[in-house]
Formats: sequence, C-alpha cells, structure tokens
Amino acid sequence: MFTLKIATYNIHKGFSQFNRRMVLHELRERLRELDADIVFLQEVQGANSRLALRHQSGAAHPQHEFLAHEIWPHHAYGKNAVYDAGHHGNAILSRYPILKWDNQDISAHRFESRGVLHCEIEMAQGGTILHCLCVHLGLFARGRGQQMGELVERIRRVVPDTAPLIIAGDFNDWRNHASRLLAQELKMHEVFEVGAGRLARSFPAGLPILRMDRIYVRGLGVQQVAIHAMYPWNRISDHAALSATLTLPVA
Repeated sequence: MFTLKIATYNIHKGFSQFNRRMVLHELRERLRELDADIVFLQEVQGANSRLALRHQSGAAHPQHEFLAHEIWPHHAYGKNAVYDAGHHGNAILSRYPILKWDNQDISAHRFESRGVLHCEIEMAQGGTILHCLCVHLGLFARGRGQQMGELVERIRRVVPDTAPLIIAGDFNDWRNHASRLLAQELKMHEVFEVGAGRLARSFPAGLPILRMDRIYVRGLGVQQVAIHAMYPWNRISDHAALSATLTLPVA
C-alpha cells in the first residue's frame, strides 16, 4: 500500500481576503509546509501584465511556476478566463511525472469562463496511472448542473473504470448535489465525508461556514483529512486549504 498526500486550494489569484495585498511568497511557504505530493489549485494567474509592473518579483512569472519552484517539478496549467491584462485558471503541481494533460472548456455561459484540468500522473510504485482533475465550477445552480454533467461524461469517456481517480477543487456547491451525483454515476466518495463524517467548511477563510471545496476519490483509501483555515492561512486567501492523506494499492 502506497501513501499519497494531496491538497486543494483556491488561491484567489495570489491576493489576501478583500484583495488587500499580494501574498505569493507567503502562499508558497504555506503550501510547502503541507508537504503534499500533488496540489490542486484554482484561480491561478497564468499572466497579468499589470501585476508584474506593480508587485514583487513573483508576479512576473506564471503563479503556478512560482509556487512549484524546486518542490513540484511537474505542473500543468489550464487557462480559462482571458482578459486584456492576462488570464487565470486551474493548475496541478506534482512530485510525480505528468504523462499527459488536457484542459476542457466547461463554461456554461459567457459571463463565467470555467474549465476542468485533467492530468494523468505516473506514480513511482508499479507504474500506476493516477487520473487527477482540478475543477472550479460556476456560481449558478443551472450552470453547475451542466458542468457536472460534462465532468461525468468526460470521466466515463477517458478514465478506465479500474484507474485510481481524484477530482478536487472549488465546487461552489451550496446544496451538495455533487456528492450524490458522483457517488451514483461514478462511485466516487468525498474524503471528508469518509474521514470526518461531513464535508469540510472552507469559505470564507476567516470564519468558514460554507462547504465549497471538495476532494472526491475512487480507487483510493482515506487515511487522514485536514482543514487549513486558522492563522496564518486566513491571511492568504478567501478560501481555506484542504489536505488529505490517501492510500493507493500497489499492483
């Protein structure tokens, strides 16, 4: 049995709550403290020319590359929202090789650009291929329903039933439709429901009330889960970070 630690975090484009200050260096230090093997990130700035002029050196590089430096040698970025000064999207950072990746546009309408970043990661033990999908779903229920349908369809189409699978990110899922749908359609389970008996409260970071962020798995066991919302985490995003220690059978 192989142990794998993962984390998911909506990094709010590298800004603290209420956009008061840029926190990329602090964010990098906190992520390193988690010691995760794979990190799922949402609201990652791939480019922003205005920030590069106004802020510290980290802003001159794609945020996922700056955060991954020296710790996660393999990473992928899926560009979703594009604007005059740059773009942002989802990213996956990994200690293990990413064999292939793809970013699928699942935008429900033109006012919210959303995507699902899908990476196939080769684990060191036995050459197992782990499928990792990073998502950030829309704010409106109808759009989320459409996006969940596209997510399920993609997994059925390209992920073998026997392959270990993780979906993590910001689901914006007020009524927990995602857990029921993913359990029914894909036999997936949320790690906090398994490990703690309930979904994690992750938003807003200062006083988490809403259960927005999730980690769903199939073909992996859940050993331990944690919410990272207290100081200093509540200074570096409007979301809490979530982490989980998982077990993966070795062939």
